[in-house]
Formats: sequence, structure tokens, C-alpha cells
Amino acid sequence: MSKEIKTETGEIALKEIEFKSSKYEKISFKDYETLLERYQIELLKLQKFVKEKGLKILILMEGRDAAGKGGTIKRLTEHLNPRGCRIVALEKPSNVEKTQWYFQRYVAHLPSGGEIAIFDRSWYNRAMVEPVMGFCTHAEHKDFLRQVPKFEELLVSAGIILFKFYFSVSKEEQKRRFESRRTDPLKQYKLSPVDARSQELWNQYTLAKYSMLLASNTEFAPWTILDSNDKKIARLNAFRCILSRIDYPEKIDAKELAVDPNLVRNGAREIVLMEDSQKSEAWRKLESPSRKNKKDKKKG
Repeated sequence: MSKEIKTETGEIALKEIEFKSSKYEKISFKDYETLLERYQIELLKLQKFVKEKGLKILILMEGRDAAGKGGTIKRLTEHLNPRGCRIVALEKPSNVEKTQWYFQRYVAHLPSGGEIAIFDRSWYNRAMVEPVMGFCTHAEHKDFLRQVPKFEELLVSAGIILFKFYFSVSKEEQKRRFESRRTDPLKQYKLSPVDARSQELWNQYTLAKYSMLLASNTEFAPWTILDSNDKKIARLNAFRCILSRIDYPEKIDAKELAVDPNLVRNGAREIVLMEDSQKSEAWRKLESPSRKNKKDKKKG
């Protein structure tokens, strides 16, 4: 399923949907550290269960540049047994890989029984970065959107437990984080040529995100959207989403793993909100001058 939407050169554009404020935004560093340790202990319990039962866990981390994916992955994995957990962060495809079926190079990194594999960006590069930056053709992008739900259905039917997280950061917060990267010697390695254009191509990324969700948010492989304007909150919510989905021995009470609906929403809800924002923008732009003048007179 696909939709044609006017962007920069048209009259109607989608908007990125901001999350509402929440009680969790005021969390102290001490409380954050306490919860983080508690969830990391739970994740170790889960990893033990995964190994014993031969489960295959696949976690995809997606989002705009500087959205907080890497920091979340670090907290998820820092106390796990590395023999049963892998981080997959692939470089740009080689000349040989460019000749292959697009998904081929990712297949080699899928989890085996007893493993947790976390992808720091994944095949969804072709859904956002590649089409926006011109690294793939329109036909290749369209073909990807057609193939990805079929590919993921095969993964799920093969017994892979799939998590798909999209970290949602505001334009202002992304700009602030880019500046931090530029001025902090310990973060400068994170800067890339793609980062430099992320702000100016914000609307194109929003449209690409919408197309991605529309094509790939399925019943068997749904998206989870995390507010990542506060990195600490996003990390805790990622833990909650993972731990709450799988039952394992000696699991803590479900109430302790409840997510804040103001900060976490599913892909279907995100699609509806983005479409509603487009309709509102369309109505505003299509509003007749005479009607607008009448409103202005009333305000005056």
C-alpha cells in the first residue's frame, strides 16, 4: 500500500507529531539509575530464558540521526552475556553487496536459537536515509516498500521474535544534539555528512517515515514509536517494551513495566496522527481568502 503526498514543491506536507509531556519527564538521575539497574537485571533473566528455550530475538533500532538509538543499545547490552547477544551496525554496502538482493547482507546477521541480535539501523535504511539522500532510485525505494512486509513475515513465521523501535526526536532537539557533537571531542566521531543535511531535509525525512510506516506497520511486525527528546526516558521505555512482551521466570510485576501512553505509541496510531496533521494543513492552505478575512475581522 502506498500514497502519493505532495511535499516541498507541492501544497500539502506531513508534520512530525510531537509527544505530550508526561510525569516521567521529571525523573531524577538517581531514580533513572535505580530503574535502569532494575531493568538490566530483568533483561539478564530474559537472556537466560532465551538461551534455555532457544528463542530468537531480533530488535531493530531506527530513527533520525541523533535520536538516541546508540545510547539505548549501550544500556541494553552493557551487562548482557556477549556470547548470546550481538550488535549489528553495518557499514555502507560494498560493490559486491550492491549486486545482491537488498536484504541478503542482513540475513547473515539474523539471530540463531538462544541469541538476541540488536540492529543499530537495519534494512530500513532503504526506507528513509537512502531515498532522502539519493542513495537509491525511486524504483528501488518503491520495490523495498513492497518487499519488506513479505520479508518480515518470513522472519516471524521462522520463529523470530521481532521488535521494531522508531526513536522520535524533535527538530529543535536534534539540532541541539548535533551542536553537542560538534563541540565535544568525545562525540565528534558520531558526525557524518548525512548529519549535516538532516535539518534541511527534515520534511523529506518525515514523508519517508510516513511511507515506511504505511508499508511496514503490520499485525505480525508492528512499529513502536518512542519519544526520545529525553534520552533517559526513551531508554527506560525501550526496556519496558521488550520485557513486557515476553514471559520469563521470576519476572517483576507487570505494573512496573507499564509504559506511558503519552511517550510511547504504536505505528497505527502514528499513521493516523500524521494523516490528521496533513488534513489540518490542507484545510488551512485551501481556506479561501474571503473566509480568512472574515476571521481576521472577528479577531480584530
